[in-house]
Amino acid sequence: MAASQRLSHLLQLADQGPRAALAEEVVELLLDWPSDYPHSMRNVCEALLAKAARDVDAATCARLRQRLASHPDLARLLPPESTGGMLVAAARRGDTQALAQSLGVDNDAAQQLLHDEAALAAACKGAHIDRAAFSALIVLTRLDRDTRRAYAALDVFDAAA
Repeated sequence: MAASQRLSHLLQLADQGPRAALAEEVVELLLDWPSDYPHSMRNVCEALLAKAARDVDAATCARLRQRLASHPDLARLLPPESTGGMLVAAARRGDTQALAQSLGVDNDAAQQLLHDEAALAAACKGAHIDRAAFSALIVLTRLDRDTRRAYAALDVFDAAA
């Protein structure tokens, strides 16, 4: 497909949505840039990727991040991975080491935090973890607790400085 046709197609995708299809198609194009395409079009495609990537879901963004792992010049166009997202992923995996790293504490302290809502809330606030990520963390790490305890933990988080 000629460069002008390809750009026209990408711009139509941008107008129509879905953003995931646009982002994935632009990534493929950027990774295998045809030699006969003008460099100025590459700049437009990079801008399209940056804009589309802000509107995709976490799973799509993770796929894009993985696809661009060996291309830091392009990976920089993706929104940064949130600390909260990394924290929740670590909790899902039961990865105390990643949890410790996300919160900036050692492994023993991370293990202790999982049993102390107030300390966990303070650590999450200190690491700029948002309420939604804290809530997911509570649910994922406290499966033996009832709903009232989860809401109480959220109250502790909301009250933490």
